[in-house]
Amino acid sequence: MKKEMFCEKIYSRWLILLIDQLIIIFALALSIIIIKNSIFQIVIDNDLLFCLAVYNVITVSVFVSMRISTGIIRYSSVDDIFRVFKAVLLASLLFESVNYLILSPYFGLDDKWFISMLIINFYISASMLIALRIGVKQLFHYLKDFEVVAKEVLLIYGADRSSLLIKQGLDYSSEQNFEILGFVDDNHDKRNKYIEQKKVYSSQSIPYLKNKYGVEKMIVMEDCVDLEGRKLAINKCMECGIKVISVSSLTSWLEGKLKLSQLPHIKIEDLLQRDPIHMEGENIKCELQGKRVLITGAAGSIGSEIVRQVLKCNPQIIILCDQAETPLHEMQLEIQDNFNAKQCEFVVVNIQNYGRLRNLFQTYKPEIVFHAAALKHVPMMEHNPTEAVLTNVLGTKNLADLAIDYDVDKFIMISTDKAVRPTNVMGASKRIAEIYIQSLQNYQTDIVPRTRFITTRFGNVLGSNGSVVPRFKAQIERGGPVTVTDAAITRYFMTIPEAVQLVLEASVMGKGGEIFIFDMGEPVKLLNLAVNMIKLAGFVPYTDIKICFTGLRPGEKLYEELLNDTEMVVPTYHEKIKISNVIYHPYIYVKRKIDELLALSQLNDDQVLVRKMKEILPEYVSANSHFQNADVVDQVPQ
Repeated sequence: MKKEMFCEKIYSRWLILLIDQLIIIFALALSIIIIKNSIFQIVIDNDLLFCLAVYNVITVSVFVSMRISTGIIRYSSVDDIFRVFKAVLLASLLFESVNYLILSPYFGLDDKWFISMLIINFYISASMLIALRIGVKQLFHYLKDFEVVAKEVLLIYGADRSSLLIKQGLDYSSEQNFEILGFVDDNHDKRNKYIEQKKVYSSQSIPYLKNKYGVEKMIVMEDCVDLEGRKLAINKCMECGIKVISVSSLTSWLEGKLKLSQLPHIKIEDLLQRDPIHMEGENIKCELQGKRVLITGAAGSIGSEIVRQVLKCNPQIIILCDQAETPLHEMQLEIQDNFNAKQCEFVVVNIQNYGRLRNLFQTYKPEIVFHAAALKHVPMMEHNPTEAVLTNVLGTKNLADLAIDYDVDKFIMISTDKAVRPTNVMGASKRIAEIYIQSLQNYQTDIVPRTRFITTRFGNVLGSNGSVVPRFKAQIERGGPVTVTDAAITRYFMTIPEAVQLVLEASVMGKGGEIFIFDMGEPVKLLNLAVNMIKLAGFVPYTDIKICFTGLRPGEKLYEELLNDTEMVVPTYHEKIKISNVIYHPYIYVKRKIDELLALSQLNDDQVLVRKMKEILPEYVSANSHFQNADVVDQVPQ
């Protein structure tokens, strides 16, 4: 089979070369006829026949050496056409050299006549060879178009080189069940112009194009520079029910590999009501280069991204800790495929296990700790408060205490906006953990300043495990309904890379004891998020896909906050990062309260345990929870 394919390729290459040579001989003969005004002159003149043979040998040599005939004609590009032009020009120059050195002295050919013939031949042969390639290419596309009856009508956002490459990739695709109507760009200099015979329209024209031509999809670049223009075009598409699909990188469509059916729908992250957050990263690299870094929760959404970004900073070693065996194994395989796995150690460990953690600190002696391990699902922790306390409070305490014992330079804890005025067990457990490491910072500073404890606090992360976006997507793919807890519920959102970039930046600027909060823009209504996702999938909300409201879940509140009423904000050198001035608690008091809480966790009495949490946190008032009867009323903060 392979031998037959190989023979077919060789045969095709020599066939193209033969056709090219026939065109070249015909062009040279036609040039001679034009100059001599006689067709019989070629037949009877042996010198001219010899000249034809010499020119044919020269062109064959040039075409073979420049691999002119090895390309697939139907995929000819501008570069291929230019190569043909150069080959004909080179052959003409070589033929003139041969004439000057050999033919003219021995055969007495007139130099003026010969140069005139050569110029005419150059234009005729180059034009015919180029016309052959363009003609075959157009015929191929015409026949492909003729085969398909029903086609999807597409628009491409942008009118730059990237957009043109998308069009060319689709033109060369094996799939031909679509028609590219044109480009969309709001640049006044490009609007109503044509690129490869396709018109450039404005975003305002999208509804008109939908009605007149039945546009079904628009393709956008993920890394498009014109974010405002792209948002406007996407919003117009959503209003008209046009699906928006995205292309991530140039490699997707180079060499004709772009397939429309494989392009994903645009990510809802692209519709965040703010500009993406970008960091320079040089100061982060300087901070982490050559360091021993411990990352807990390394197989989770945030932890795994911290691993990826820290690996780019060339640390001495990264210790990846997680109690989830399978996700940690998947992370190990990913690192082996994409990074230097020799820099990494993979440890399956439960952070509740103090002895196991002590052995880990003693073995690897980490200099920087990123603590991302946590139990974070609000309704789940509302039914399992003991585990929330043991992981989020005891686990954090174990790590923080060991960080001091083993002279860790920095300890960065990943917290949550649900720790602010908590209404659920999960948020309360994270707030108690925050209080502990802050009190520990002040306590150890009074003795000998060593470990710097830093807390980062942000909201929901799009695409993370358990995020609302994958759930909405799955419900849409099933045909609905999409379930929203309440029409008024709002949340702050960040993408995973954004959150981790800010965590790393905060780790650099932190001096110890701070709670860093991140600017995440305006809160997003989950109802609007669901509606936009339905529209992006090409459906009509409430008609094609139903939306129903299920009521707030246990421990859930309508809106999240990043600050308590008593907390003030101090700006930093980065406009997206602020420092919360919080009320500090004495270490002795906090340790005593936490020890009491941990002792109660062994009694398996959820009501008693949660009541103790409310005693520690007077601002903790349960919402939609069976722990509301344990709320501490009018308790004075200690």
